[in-house]
Amino acid sequence: MSEVSSTNLLAYLNATGASQPEAIPHQQTFTFISKKTGIPQVWKWSKESAGIEQLTDLEDRILLVSHSPSGKKTIVGMDHKGNEKQQFYMMDSDGSNVEALVVSPDHFHYFGGWSPDETKIAFSSNRRHPGYFDVFVMNLSQKTEQAIYETEANCNPVSWTRDGQSIILSIPDTNIDQSYYVLNIETKEKKKIGLENVLGRHHSIQLSKDGHGGFLVSDVGRDTLSIRQFSFDSLQELNELYSVENWDIEEIELSPNNSQLAFTVNEGGISRLGIFDLSEQTQKMIDEIPSGVYESLAWITEEELVCGLESPIYPGDIWQVSAKTGKSKRLTTIGEDKTVGHLWMEPELCSFSSFDGLKIPYFLYGKQDYSQPVVIYVHGGPESQIRAEFNPVIQFLAANGFAVAAPNVRGSMGYGREYVQLDDVRKRMHSVADLKELAEDLVNSHGADRDRIGIMGRSYGGFMVLAALTHYPDVWAAGVDIVGISHFKSFLENTGSWRRAMREFEYGSLQDDADFFEEIAPLNHTAHIQAPLLVFHGRNDTRVPVSEAEQLTADLKNQGKHVELVIFEDEGHQTEKIENHIHMNTLIVEFMEKFLVDQQKV
Repeated sequence: MSEVSSTNLLAYLNATGASQPEAIPHQQTFTFISKKTGIPQVWKWSKESAGIEQLTDLEDRILLVSHSPSGKKTIVGMDHKGNEKQQFYMMDSDGSNVEALVVSPDHFHYFGGWSPDETKIAFSSNRRHPGYFDVFVMNLSQKTEQAIYETEANCNPVSWTRDGQSIILSIPDTNIDQSYYVLNIETKEKKKIGLENVLGRHHSIQLSKDGHGGFLVSDVGRDTLSIRQFSFDSLQELNELYSVENWDIEEIELSPNNSQLAFTVNEGGISRLGIFDLSEQTQKMIDEIPSGVYESLAWITEEELVCGLESPIYPGDIWQVSAKTGKSKRLTTIGEDKTVGHLWMEPELCSFSSFDGLKIPYFLYGKQDYSQPVVIYVHGGPESQIRAEFNPVIQFLAANGFAVAAPNVRGSMGYGREYVQLDDVRKRMHSVADLKELAEDLVNSHGADRDRIGIMGRSYGGFMVLAALTHYPDVWAAGVDIVGISHFKSFLENTGSWRRAMREFEYGSLQDDADFFEEIAPLNHTAHIQAPLLVFHGRNDTRVPVSEAEQLTADLKNQGKHVELVIFEDEGHQTEKIENHIHMNTLIVEFMEKFLVDQQKV
């Protein structure tokens, strides 16, 4: 890679943003998380100065921020070297007086909110057993913990009821379905919100100020998520308030006085923001805000809310929206880049018909009018989705003559319940076939060079890369696997037990599908790989063990094939530290340039 392009790549990778706004009660302001200084920390936006200040400068990344009901105290969640084992710390609202609160370094913790009188917090942890997440309540003045609910499954508390007598629990039923329950702290009675023995996706629960019930999104009885209302007096009834044909309503946020709900709709990977008036039972869409992906809705007054906004040309910033006028205003400019930002480009939303006629959508970056190299970027999950978000490597490749296609193959979220289940268990390889068909579409419809098609992906996307290289070896000129799965049998045997049961809904079980795992495992078909392969993994990965990368690369090296392995000793499933992020993506771009550009010139 030339010195000029190397310098430009650093500028792309150093681009960062702001996300996860959290309103501070009674202050008409908010905090947010940013990697502005190299690692995710807590920042605050000040209404008086219309500026920002850094509140924390801790050793590891901040994963969570939660302000107390009075706004005087704040709890942050932080893990160690990317291991995702979150611990909780409490501090004053200005970031001072940080003290350890819930710390058991060998265990995972999920925050469940402050009690209404802010004397207690709830959380879950797998201290009793690696796969069992019990619910605890901590008395903040005495720093004592009490287990109030034991389970032999995953379980996350999400909020307290207004009277402080119960806690709302979220318990997964399958890899995509979860149920909400009301747990009485004293009696331990647990009641489901919604119908018993009916599976469905349930998200974004909001409890009303009067304590009588609340709102959530659910897909029970339909293919996509809609807004529902429930009452504590008749928990089985989920009354539908609003839905959007063909698309999921993803997030809702109840205004302080409970007069309206802000909501986001996922339209093919692009967000739309709306306001639902609860008294009039009407909705209006907010169009005066840039296109992209909206997250973490937070009301700072009854008429004004903030949200994180990210798009292909915005790495992420916090925007303010008036629910009354519909007008929006950018509050932070962390995602602004004056060196290479003018080169960032919006993708074209395309689609193709796969082998069975199924329509598969994808975002296409950097298309030109002549034959060019192409990189296919595969998302993880698989119950995830490529969204209209900023990706520095995609943008850099597109600015340097590559086309980049980012598909949402069957099994992706965002297109309804039926679509997300099209790759389950023994339908796994149908989604891999979608990648081969995408490569054909890029050649036939967009003039891509058939001999210069590379593929890369992270996590489950890494498995897809390996499966594509082994099952369709003639299609690919290069591959990059980041924290990917090389054999589902070894993955399920070695992943955390708290994840295994949920993953088996998607991938199949060790008991029933071991023969299928052997049949499709990339590790069993490495002899077929023709393309050079670059592999990355984090030593502290608790989701996909580093052994998945080590066993694959050792096998390929024994065969004399071109494979490179990079292990980050201080990372987990994500690559969070800026120096590692830069190193990894520099190697990826150099690798793609070498095998999709330079060698083709020889």
